[in-house]
Amino acid sequence: MSDRIAERRARAVPWLVAAAFFMENLDATAITTSLPQMAHTFGTQPGRLSVGLSAYLVALAACIPASGWLADRYGPRRVFGAAIAVFTAASVLCALSGSLAAFTAARILQGMGGALMVPVGRLVVLRATPKAGLVRAIATITWPGLAAPVIGPALGGFITAHWGWQWIFLVNVPLGVLLFAAAFVVIPGAGTEPRPFDLPGFAASALACTLLMVGAELPAQGRWTGAGLALVAGCLLLWWCARHFGRASAPLIDLRPLRIATFAATVRGGSLARIAIGNAPFLLPLMFQVSFGLSGPVAGMLLLALFAGNLAMKPATGWAMRRFGLRRVLVWNGALLAASFPACALLRPETPLAVIGGVLFFCGMFRSMQFTALNTLAFANVPAAQMSGASTLFSVVAQVTTGLGIAGAALLLEMGGLAGWAAADPAVFRLALVAMGGLALAGVIDSLRLPADAGAQVVGAR
Repeated sequence: MSDRIAERRARAVPWLVAAAFFMENLDATAITTSLPQMAHTFGTQPGRLSVGLSAYLVALAACIPASGWLADRYGPRRVFGAAIAVFTAASVLCALSGSLAAFTAARILQGMGGALMVPVGRLVVLRATPKAGLVRAIATITWPGLAAPVIGPALGGFITAHWGWQWIFLVNVPLGVLLFAAAFVVIPGAGTEPRPFDLPGFAASALACTLLMVGAELPAQGRWTGAGLALVAGCLLLWWCARHFGRASAPLIDLRPLRIATFAATVRGGSLARIAIGNAPFLLPLMFQVSFGLSGPVAGMLLLALFAGNLAMKPATGWAMRRFGLRRVLVWNGALLAASFPACALLRPETPLAVIGGVLFFCGMFRSMQFTALNTLAFANVPAAQMSGASTLFSVVAQVTTGLGIAGAALLLEMGGLAGWAAADPAVFRLALVAMGGLALAGVIDSLRLPADAGAQVVGAR
């Protein structure tokens, strides 16, 4: 009986983690369509609300490096449960905020909770799932990262229009309570042998991630000098961190997984793909509203076609990876993903909405399969002893590259303005979409270098 209960709990772990990821990702994107109403509440300009968005991303990037050590030291159950509790409590503080300063402080606290949820949750799934079930588990925890940014803006606008922006955060309370209770039932409690905390590594990596995120955001505000200084300082600190983690006896982030070819490929080429994938929920709604003249609700509904494509591809993803192998899927689907960006650039204001929705549906399919295949390959050959370090490193890279995707798209739009194009000129958006397609295509190069049987033991490829 105990074995059957343990098996049921293990099957429930990916769904619990997926629900927590969805809560976090949905919250982060739903407020983007509510900024004017929030600005009115705080008595400020909508543009100044960007500090609340940036504060969340910076806190997230800065605190992720410590997540692996905390999970090993105190056990994943305690850390994951505490992360949900902090995130939920911070959501209440966000809803109760009466000023921009209070809201920003609450968002920083919320980002700290989110920073522990993502890598610790992934680590729990990787440890609790046998290799044979890794594809299904990874697919389960992958969809929130694809679905929430697509659903979030439309849902946030609906909630704000009917109940007020505060309810975007308050809806987290019942879900957070349920997830907190479930975490102490299904999440394993035991940690590993504690190791010394790498304070210099944490301080340097947190500052490096913060500088990179800030440096990537400043060009969209026209602050080029500050952006250059922040990016240079961030890269120098990142170089020092790499040397430190390679030499320290107990490094905060274990770099040994980078010696594994499959993991390294998902960090290098996979990062380029994630940068391209991450900009779509930001770039496409802007193009539909600013360039095509569509209303916010119509643009949000069109973006749901991406989500429909994500869901439609899920049943076929496991079959395709078993039938063709991870290398072929990453190469051929990666090429189709890259082609989907120029396909979106061919859309015109007079294009029928049904055609636009069809194009976005197929784009969503390619995004879904590439995302799942990359996440599956990343941990296919990582030994159990290195799983904590691999999960932390993967989460840091994924968070920074996702932020760079949005910032990169904003930068391309800014450059179009500097070139003399009007903000509503479709050519500006076409340039950005084609550039992101080229970036996604460059990410396929690392997949071409993989052996034909890469990850075969995980997907059961023939």
